[in-house]
Amino acid sequence: MPDALMYDEDTFLLLETHQPEQFMTVAELLEKLKSVLSQCQDNLPRDLQRFATIEEQAKCLLDTSCDLDVGAGQYLQWYAVRLEK
Repeated sequence: MPDALMYDEDTFLLLETHQPEQFMTVAELLEKLKSVLSQCQDNLPRDLQRFATIEEQAKCLLDTSCDLDVGAGQYLQWYAVRLEK
């Protein structure tokens, strides 16, 4: 049986255009996603349009994706990482 620690997502690595990589907690990443989503409400991916609030949209992204299209030549990606063995 797999160890539950394998599925514990408490730290993420964030990669963003022209920014150094950042380690973030779940709460920090949710805030970052909400900030980005608030700026692109007119151009949301189809699967996020069904959610009424930015909070729900950010949570959905965190749970189901690892990137967000933020424009041509730009990227926003996040990956769950384990910092301890």
